[in-house]
Amino acid sequence: MLASLAGGVGAARFLAGLVQTVPPEELVVVGNTGDDDEFHGLLVCPDLDSVTYTLGGASNRELGWGLEGETFACLDALDRYGEDTWFRLGDRDLATHLFRTRRLREGASLTAVTAEIAAAWQLGLRLLPMSDDPVRTRITVDGGRELRMQEWFVRERSQPPVVSVRFDGADVARPAPGVLEALAAADAIVLCPSNPVISIGPILAVPGIREALVARRERVVGISPIVGGAPVRGPADRLMGPLGIEVSCVGVARAYAPFCSVLVIDALDESRASEVEATGVRAVVADTMMRTPEIAAAIARDALDAVIPCPAP
Repeated sequence: MLASLAGGVGAARFLAGLVQTVPPEELVVVGNTGDDDEFHGLLVCPDLDSVTYTLGGASNRELGWGLEGETFACLDALDRYGEDTWFRLGDRDLATHLFRTRRLREGASLTAVTAEIAAAWQLGLRLLPMSDDPVRTRITVDGGRELRMQEWFVRERSQPPVVSVRFDGADVARPAPGVLEALAAADAIVLCPSNPVISIGPILAVPGIREALVARRERVVGISPIVGGAPVRGPADRLMGPLGIEVSCVGVARAYAPFCSVLVIDALDESRASEVEATGVRAVVADTMMRTPEIAAAIARDALDAVIPCPAP
């Protein structure tokens, strides 16, 4: 059995390769919910939905979010009433949020609802939120304003300089049912190529999860989301630098070293492999640019081979 910690688009594309490498039913994915927010009275879980739509074969690859062929008639109608519509929820995407919100109001847990959505999309794997308790990423920017993650990322296009990041509610949150058990039992734990600060960071902030990784460090492998000193996509550099994390595969290695024994880095960064290993993390060099699911599958094989011992002859 394998476990993985997953953020949004980069994680979803990696997982599309991972399920070509191992049977989906042997995989438990722990998804970040720090990005979750409420829009128009509906709970939206962007990272869980990115994983679901990508593995369900319906994601919009050009945009990196939402569904392929999406329309926005409902949002355009809301705009008539003066509603904020900067967070673009498509017409078919709204069905997911309507269903999730109704089930939560009926008393179902986020874990249960996420399982129902994954089953409806026939994912095969087990997709878990990191917690059933609300944990929300909050970003303080220059001038002292504190923004919700989606406000900073989407509405303000990641432009305001970051001062600090906190995970509201994390201190009292509990791991979702099955999370700690999966991390304890997994043959390997994969940190997907996700933003270290706002995708992996919130998951680690839930009490017990970081400790579970530390205990299994020799079976934990990460894939660097930073290639050639820049993120493959997204605003990781605008978060890592201000928080004192070098924007490089070496910076990722230093941040992950306490709970991760191997880091897969891109061939472009091969010259920095010795610096990665100086942090106490073994470097595995591969092509990490996930242009196709087949390349993602090759990365997954390299990652798993690095931490799962080969059976004795």
